[in-house]
Amino acid sequence: MTSETQPRNARQLGIVGLGRMGGNLAAQALEKGLDVVGHDPHAAPHELRHAGLRLADKLSALCEALEPPRLVLLYVPAGPVVDKVLDEVAQQLEPGDVLADGGNSYWRDSQARARRLAAKGVAFLDVGTSGGLDGARHGACFMAGGESQAVAAAEPLLRTLAVPDGFVHAGRSGAGHLAKLVHNGIEFGMLQALGEGLALLEAYQGEIPLDISQVLRSWRHGSVIRSWLVDLLHAAYEAHGDKLGEIPSYVEDTGEVNRLVSDALELEQPIPVISQSVMQLFTSRDEQRNWARAIALMRHAFGGHPYGADPRIRDERHSGRVNVPEYSSASPS
Repeated sequence: MTSETQPRNARQLGIVGLGRMGGNLAAQALEKGLDVVGHDPHAAPHELRHAGLRLADKLSALCEALEPPRLVLLYVPAGPVVDKVLDEVAQQLEPGDVLADGGNSYWRDSQARARRLAAKGVAFLDVGTSGGLDGARHGACFMAGGESQAVAAAEPLLRTLAVPDGFVHAGRSGAGHLAKLVHNGIEFGMLQALGEGLALLEAYQGEIPLDISQVLRSWRHGSVIRSWLVDLLHAAYEAHGDKLGEIPSYVEDTGEVNRLVSDALELEQPIPVISQSVMQLFTSRDEQRNWARAIALMRHAFGGHPYGADPRIRDERHSGRVNVPEYSSASPS
């Protein structure tokens, strides 16, 4: 951070990475009358250019097109590409400019990047961004980490792109991405609980038919668990509930919450719900289920339990009692 960093007029910004998040933020900014200069290694969406985006073919051209003091937001995938882009953009910046990473970078990496760029006289912010694609397009939640002067320089523009009260200076460098990381862990736990709840509603259908869509609708209004995620679940179930079996059960993710679980182990801080939600996510990808095969092998070895489904044992389990006349042939416990 440099002492020359100064507040901005919040009318101009650069965005590197015009994908789902960066592109939607650019669209929101243009709709609000901001001057946006963007760069993406791939072709920028036509609608952004039509809306007034000034497209830069190179990172150097993006920086040249912005008036100082500049604010450049990065929305690129977490990992080495962040360092590559940061270093290339930093070479084009001047004292007073602010460079911010809005992606899901690991907070310790963000701290290291802040130190490295400070040595070059460049102010760096880690800006956790939440709200999904809809938030990026219509008003996001920003969690900023960095030195106070740099945050103050970027805050007016970030507040313009945020929902009311959707901006916080979370703390020093790393705090923004740390806050977003914990947020994402909580999100995983909430998704898992809602997914399990829907599975229970579906499982009861054979015993007591439910209008699941209407149950979900009621949860949106006044219930303790009402939330945006419940809103999304209801809308998705209305659209796809009758074809739930056709939705792929493989759940993909970018892996950042794995780092949160690792941090919790290091801190000896119990986070059983978040940890289990990550494990369940892994289970969704396990087509081999070798852990289950190993259990079946051991159960067969110690108790003669059958391999695969056994209709008679299933009936005994569901009836809650052993059929007395056939007791001698019942499966071992």
